[in-house]
Amino acid sequence: MIKIENTHVDGFEAAIRGMRKPFKSEDQSDSYFEDGKFCIGPKDLKLACGLSNGSDSHSKFLRFLHVSCDTTSPLYWWKEMDQYKIGTVTDSESTMHTIQKKEFTLDDFSHEHLLDDAAWVTWDGQDYSNSAIECLYDVVSMLNAYRNQYLETKEKIYWWQLIQLLPSSYNQCRTWDANYQVLKRIYFERKDHKLDEWHDFCRWIEELPYARLLLHIEDGNG
Repeated sequence: MIKIENTHVDGFEAAIRGMRKPFKSEDQSDSYFEDGKFCIGPKDLKLACGLSNGSDSHSKFLRFLHVSCDTTSPLYWWKEMDQYKIGTVTDSESTMHTIQKKEFTLDDFSHEHLLDDAAWVTWDGQDYSNSAIECLYDVVSMLNAYRNQYLETKEKIYWWQLIQLLPSSYNQCRTWDANYQVLKRIYFERKDHKLDEWHDFCRWIEELPYARLLLHIEDGNG
């Protein structure tokens, strides 16, 4: 699962102003404000789309378009998102410092694809009949047991059980900041990824202001 909240986009005025400087054509800009909202004019949009379709140096005005949001997603997704280091900033919940703050529940983990019917599985010569969701229940129960031990004793050995037992499906919330040039790279590198979270994230990109035009996203790309 992935949840994206508190999306904020800004920088359009500076981006358009800077985009025209190499051409000394600021006087040809036709963008305007309407009801406090910046609207890109047809001439500016044509130039912006042409530049954004070029190399990173030609499309560098996209770096002025900043996007911030709060994103909650499992650690296995964040591990892949962490590959995008240039042009991004994050502040996250601290697993190391706050993992014991609250009791664990099933909804703290992404589990929408786990099987809930019992199935016989053989591995290493042994048969297992628990369903996948039952296995996660067992892990959650174990985490809560060690959490209680840690809260009662403050012994670090029990804290280690929380850290090393924690599944990668654990959901973490981060405040994430990037720009349109980063989003363009993410979109075309991840839009066909096998993880549902990437498909949802790319759909979020598609709905950002002017994103379909400036990032050259065509219907059917996502």
